[in-house]
Amino acid sequence: MKKTISVLLLLMMALAIKTQTHAQEVSFKPKLDSLLNLLGENDKFMGSVSIMENGIITYSKATGYADIESKTFATSSTIYRVGSVSKMFTSAMIYQLAEEKKISFDAKLSSFFPDLPNAENITILDMLLHRSGLWSVTDDSLYLEWCVNYKSRDEIVSMISSHPVLFQPGEKSEYSNSNYILLGFILEDITGKDYATNLNERIAKKAKLESTYYGGEIKIGKGESNSYIWSAEGWKKENETDMSIPHGAGAVVSTSEDLVKFGNALFNNEIISKISLENMIKTEGTYGKGIFPMPFYELKGFGHTGGIDGFRSVLICFPEKRLCLAVTSNGLNYGQNDILIGILSIYLGREYELPDFSVATVSADILKSYEGIYSSEGFPLKLTIKVDGNTLTAQGTGQSAFPLDPVSETEFRFDAGGIRISFPEAGKLNIKQGGLDLLMTRE
Repeated sequence: MKKTISVLLLLMMALAIKTQTHAQEVSFKPKLDSLLNLLGENDKFMGSVSIMENGIITYSKATGYADIESKTFATSSTIYRVGSVSKMFTSAMIYQLAEEKKISFDAKLSSFFPDLPNAENITILDMLLHRSGLWSVTDDSLYLEWCVNYKSRDEIVSMISSHPVLFQPGEKSEYSNSNYILLGFILEDITGKDYATNLNERIAKKAKLESTYYGGEIKIGKGESNSYIWSAEGWKKENETDMSIPHGAGAVVSTSEDLVKFGNALFNNEIISKISLENMIKTEGTYGKGIFPMPFYELKGFGHTGGIDGFRSVLICFPEKRLCLAVTSNGLNYGQNDILIGILSIYLGREYELPDFSVATVSADILKSYEGIYSSEGFPLKLTIKVDGNTLTAQGTGQSAFPLDPVSETEFRFDAGGIRISFPEAGKLNIKQGGLDLLMTRE
């Protein structure tokens, strides 16, 4: 009898959770759909969004194309390069090695790469925390030229070796992809298996991830996606980084649904122990170990963002609510943070007004009158304003040009960069971005 009552109670609890989840879904889904449809229709976002709560995927939707050229639409199963979100996977596997007594956080880099600069003073923990002082390969001035070509492990290590450390270990924190590339190599050396096999055996199988693996050349026919950047002519296909380069720092590909499953498994201690997880999310200096604090109002969140080529991604988990959100994108023409705020506000029932993407009509003569090179004393960059077709564009010194959407005859915006530009009077330009509020004069 007691056993029967217990079973009934469990069934009632399960039904209550299911009913509550369904009611919540009914309340947030229409507005969340409207937000993503609005972003897609206005060429602000192409990608996929997934939310998991209490181990159940409560929302999943894709918008835009996986491949524009072939008119292949994105779905919730579309696979994206997730960039630096890969560091969460790499860190978790290093913690697994520590639990298996195969590595110590105090171990010196010199035990694995004795010829790297200052290797005898840099520890595994320093690398996890981005406080090693190692130069980042992605900071190379010619990186965008050679990143599309295969690089061997020896070539990458040689590049890191050719630069002196930027500071002594523990002196400060400074993000460096070299840290996690090397951690990926160390994982391979200790296990005797390549990163792809480790990822599959240590994480994908445990978390039941169906479409998460070490990426390679993009294959649209196998559910993967190309990436794009927004230009005055519309979406432009971005170059494709050879995945031999990012390795443990950014070579993982996944879906938004797989990412929330991974986050859920990580915070349910299915990947690493509770003690290891508590240590992993503990901030020391600027960073945690492959994971950052990412709060939303009073909620404590942890996760990572990622960017590679035109791909952008983010995975955030809120342990108190057993909630994970993943956004994977292959085309972004709007602030990623603005999208996250919108999704979370709608899902959690906070007040939120859908963005207004309407644009003003401005005559060609007025647009032409703004052309020129603008500068400001003491500011290192100049800004070139130019008309490209029917679009006003801006280009900072040494940077790519970006299109400006007219808000009025004198005000323009570039949503992807959070930039607002206005022309308050003839020959004057005001640019606002983040904390920057600068008046510039035409030369």
